[in-house]
Amino acid sequence: MMKTTKELLISKCQELLNQRLYQVQKAIATIEESFASETKSSAGDKHETGRAMLQLEREKAGNRLREIENMLHAFSRINYDKSSEEKNQKVKVGSLIKTNLASYFIAVSLGQLTVQNEDIYCISAQSPIGQLLLGKTINDDVSFQSSKIKILEIH
Repeated sequence: MMKTTKELLISKCQELLNQRLYQVQKAIATIEESFASETKSSAGDKHETGRAMLQLEREKAGNRLREIENMLHAFSRINYDKSSEEKNQKVKVGSLIKTNLASYFIAVSLGQLTVQNEDIYCISAQSPIGQLLLGKTINDDVSFQSSKIKILEIH
């Protein structure tokens, strides 16, 4: 059975989030190794500066890790219900929306992804455009940065 654009998009988002999680975990492991070897090396000001810089890197990586874990958690809780009546369906978290200007997937903020040769912007419901689109239906218009956006399809 052929997967829909939305199903492929969901898989791609999940894969991208998992890749980002892996990269941050790998970076943290590298920082931990450097921190351990820095402890064994030279003493004095250079030693303290090196440890302080590694500590900052560890904090930044920890923040990135929490951010990605939060995104993964939010993504896993989205209901991608397909049973809704197409005609009176409203935009909600988990919707793939095609407009006269672009396509948007309201889930987590991952930027522009290309699925089946179509560019789709993965945005969060908290983003300015996400907030404008939530609750709208097909043929509704919203204004965003001097552009008029018309909702053509909701999946």
